[in-house]
Amino acid sequence: LALYFHIGEREEKCIIEDIPSDTLVVGNYKVQRWDIHIRDFLESAPGLGMFVTVSSPSGEVLLSKLYGPQAMFSFTSYHTGEHIICFQSNSTRIAVIAGSKLRIHLDIRVGEHFLDESVIQAKDKVNEINVRLEHLIEQIHHVTKEQDYEREREEKFRKTSEETNSNILWWAIAQTLILISVGIWQIKSLRDFFIAKKLV
Repeated sequence: LALYFHIGEREEKCIIEDIPSDTLVVGNYKVQRWDIHIRDFLESAPGLGMFVTVSSPSGEVLLSKLYGPQAMFSFTSYHTGEHIICFQSNSTRIAVIAGSKLRIHLDIRVGEHFLDESVIQAKDKVNEINVRLEHLIEQIHHVTKEQDYEREREEKFRKTSEETNSNILWWAIAQTLILISVGIWQIKSLRDFFIAKKLV
């Protein structure tokens, strides 16, 4: 996931990521500050930090840390579901200048695995190949886990759809029976009325 978004200097912005359990998530971001004089975003925002907070689906805080204007953060999901990742600058301005805003470039990688670069750069090519293979195997495990998670979601959605269809069918049958009952009652009422008035 790679994107950018705008926030005010004192504003908090959150995104939601649906993540399988036991998955490493790595994020990189860069903050740019709006310059009112040149009417454009500066290349960076020196002196400005970002609070990064990550909450699990159950509300548990997995990460809460202050980083600089450009940084990498990571966390591991313990439960499957929607994780909330929030960003807020550490700006201490009491009155925010009109038009003062930040642009955050964000890149989130789900299922990343850290590689030991010192091993990769070693002269021994066998070790390098082994590390690459281990990395590939870990990626395969992650893809398998993602597929299992998607299958679970699909099964849950299918069950919900079947239950909804079943409820609609029973509701249609109930409506039909009610209409038939009301029709029979109206015919009987009219018949009794005509008999009472001696019209038939």
